[in-house]
Amino acid sequence: MKRVMINELNSYINEKVKIQGWIHRIRKLKEITFIILRDRTGLVQCVIDNKAIDVGNIKLESVVSILGEVKESNNALNPFEVLVENFEILNEVKEELPIEINKKELEVNLETMLNNRVLSLRHEKINSIFKIQNLIVQGFREFLTKEGFTEIFTPKIVAEGAEGGTEIFEIKYFENKAYLAQSPQFYKQMMVGAGYERVFEIAHVYRAEQHNTNRHLNEYISMDFEMGFIESEEDIMDMEESLLKYVLNKVEKEGKKYLEILDTVIPNMQNTIPRIKLSEALEILRKEYNKTDIDGDLDPEGEKLICKYAKEKLGCEFIFLTHYPRKKRPMYTMPCGENETHSFDLLFRGIEITTGGQRIHEYDMLIENIKYKGLNPEKYHSYTSIFKYGMPKHGGLAIGLERITMQILGLENVREASLIPRDRTRLTP
Repeated sequence: MKRVMINELNSYINEKVKIQGWIHRIRKLKEITFIILRDRTGLVQCVIDNKAIDVGNIKLESVVSILGEVKESNNALNPFEVLVENFEILNEVKEELPIEINKKELEVNLETMLNNRVLSLRHEKINSIFKIQNLIVQGFREFLTKEGFTEIFTPKIVAEGAEGGTEIFEIKYFENKAYLAQSPQFYKQMMVGAGYERVFEIAHVYRAEQHNTNRHLNEYISMDFEMGFIESEEDIMDMEESLLKYVLNKVEKEGKKYLEILDTVIPNMQNTIPRIKLSEALEILRKEYNKTDIDGDLDPEGEKLICKYAKEKLGCEFIFLTHYPRKKRPMYTMPCGENETHSFDLLFRGIEITTGGQRIHEYDMLIENIKYKGLNPEKYHSYTSIFKYGMPKHGGLAIGLERITMQILGLENVREASLIPRDRTRLTP
């Protein structure tokens, strides 16, 4: 008999079915035993006649197969239940569970949760985080595909870091030295120049940052896009605003069940996302919040305060900060005058979730800017050479998937939004 999923059982009233899953809860009475079975689609109550079937001392989370008849019933889970005719143990739990899955809240600290990651993911709330994350990725891919973007897959073993500096993981590559990619930035630009014009990628990137905070990971998923024939970075911000509206609308419609489980409200994006210069934001922080310990960039407190200002004074939980200093941006960023750049960050609910902007498209300017950043252009020849052969004005951005998931769902730590986190100290599971 073919397996039926729990969320399909309503179509099988008074019919015999086979269901399979994990034992979520057991309640033994004198005459009957109630088993709550869980599969990937939900929970169902199963009723066993103790005279006909002896389930013994089977433990929670054991994997079982049940044959039975679906009957209408009034219970807390569904308007039906399954009367069990045959009960088969497929794989019994051997040890006591290190965490309890069947409670409404997973009452363990973050370290215990991550040490027992596979078990914690069985919990309804933890599981729902990654159902929402999946919808975010789907929305990103759907929207950009509709806008004429081509999905690409670029190398994660590279000869040089895309942003210079020392925050890259060095690896031994046969007889040579190589690095794990910080970003697909060079390859995105190359593919714009290759004639695709609009490209995107969803993939892991690696940052050898020493940070061990609630907002940093050393391996995370970056959602990138790059587009050619733009006028300025304003086109990139326009595209991201439309993208976010599409993604959040998708999450709200298709993820309603998971949002309810997580008790989360999707942010309202009816208003246009405000755009202000970073220098203006710093002045606002000084005047409105008496924050004077800032110089040329925002610290975490500054990010929270400017988002507070955006929500209370500008009516939006998002805010674009533009014209970041040239010294703070990578060598491929288009300068704006002597000190600023045609770049931006997008902040959301107190944290930066996007960095983007217009890129340099002229060969000579790119070489000069690489030198300006104190780097050797010869090391970047395979990247810079494409700019000799006709590159349109272009730009793009990168969104941290775990960060945007964390902020949408109101999680306290970015590790909660990472399926299997890699941070300063964690290499397992």
